[in-house]
Amino acid sequence: MAEAAVSLTLKLLNEIFGPSGNEQVSFRLWDGTQWPDAQPRRATIILKHPGALRAMFLPGTELELAEAYLFDDFDIEGDMIQVFDLEETIVEATAGFSRKLSIARDLMRLPDLARHDASRRANARLAGRRHSIERDRQAVTYHYDQSNDFYALWLDHRMVYSCAYFPTPDTDLDSAQEYKLDYICHKLRLKPGQRLLDIGCGWGGLVIYAAQKYGVDATGITLSRPQAELANERIAAAGLSHRCRVEVRDYRQIDEPEGYDALVSVGMFEHVGEALLPAYFQKAFSLLKPGCVFLNHGIASNSTAKEVKGPTFNDAYVFPDGELVPINVTLRAAENSGFEVRDVESLREHYALTLRHWVQRLEAHHAEALQFVDEFTYRIWRLFMSGSSHGFSRGRLNVYQALLVKPTTRGESKLPLTRADWYTS
Repeated sequence: MAEAAVSLTLKLLNEIFGPSGNEQVSFRLWDGTQWPDAQPRRATIILKHPGALRAMFLPGTELELAEAYLFDDFDIEGDMIQVFDLEETIVEATAGFSRKLSIARDLMRLPDLARHDASRRANARLAGRRHSIERDRQAVTYHYDQSNDFYALWLDHRMVYSCAYFPTPDTDLDSAQEYKLDYICHKLRLKPGQRLLDIGCGWGGLVIYAAQKYGVDATGITLSRPQAELANERIAAAGLSHRCRVEVRDYRQIDEPEGYDALVSVGMFEHVGEALLPAYFQKAFSLLKPGCVFLNHGIASNSTAKEVKGPTFNDAYVFPDGELVPINVTLRAAENSGFEVRDVESLREHYALTLRHWVQRLEAHHAEALQFVDEFTYRIWRLFMSGSSHGFSRGRLNVYQALLVKPTTRGESKLPLTRADWYTS
């Protein structure tokens, strides 16, 4: 029986990936058999038991394939990002009904081994109306209310959980995140005494930086209480409590008649939802003083990409209710709310690099991470960040900074004629 499972698994690997396999990825079976050969490659997929391929491919959904990794039907050694290049090969190999049927029959001949669900992070089960304030709070806390210590293991020292900015490919992560924070402050053209609102501020990295370096009065809001608590501890330690603070509030709960001199949102926009984009931008417009700017930094989908059929891994285990829209949808909603679009910049390659740093740092701290989360949760973050890095590298995902201005009643933007000041120290 064991020899038959090995032979059938090797037959399936040949059918799906071709007899020579992939240049970057190899397989190792539960008995030590290597496929297509013993040549070292950048990544190795380890099939943990005779039914591993069945668990991975027979259901035929992205979610089931991801869960096969999460439940340890297979593991990955080496550069996990390389494994995502196999997706196109799998799609091509299973094209056509007769081809899929033939592979499915062989997969069903492999043993169906039950997996144990005990002691793991449950998939997201949100209650209430989609994108209501309460349900959004559930969605955000599901992702962000892991241990602060877990995030601190692999983020930069400021714990900035968004795309960094790399002047060169070999820039270290801490420097790249500082470049990003400074670049945002330059785009906002912050001045001492101005009032800044950061919508979705995380652990407060940007508000602290803006208060320290640019002398603004900065308020950040988040739906995660652990984030707010740590952010305010850091603010107090920096001696900035008199002009910097982080509050647990939804953006829809902000009411500031005096208005702000600058608004920024970095990495929160993905949680808003397409149906609420008009309300989101209208709220931002109402909070901003005339002649001032709002920098909206968010991930966008590719309008030509095919939609994934069935439930997705990200919605089940990573960002429940998260919605990515093409950049044209975002800009239309912003313009319809009264904003004038002044600049749009893609940082796609920067996010691919950022995520690669995060994955490498997470993997380097695997043992330490298990002091704060379980193996299942560790695998969720390793999988989603590796897949996201691949998505940005291949152009399936993008991330844009859109600079929006609220014109005065006379149509004045109060902006300089060029962007030259953005690139001066």
